[in-house]
Amino acid sequence: MTLIAIFLPFLSFMLRGRILTGILCLILQITLIGWIPAAVWAVISLQNARADRRNRQLIRAIKSK
Repeated sequence: MTLIAIFLPFLSFMLRGRILTGILCLILQITLIGWIPAAVWAVISLQNARADRRNRQLIRAIKSK
């Protein structure tokens, strides 16, 4: 998924169900100058989503004790 976020940033958002963000990212990456910020944005967003999922799992584990 990280490679998709780097090479096709808009697709990374679309696959995670964030359609409007994916469209905005596609508009940004249409230009060569915008491709790098779009890729960085997609990778950071992917890492944040993974961290949020991990934190939710930890909170559930703590509450179940």
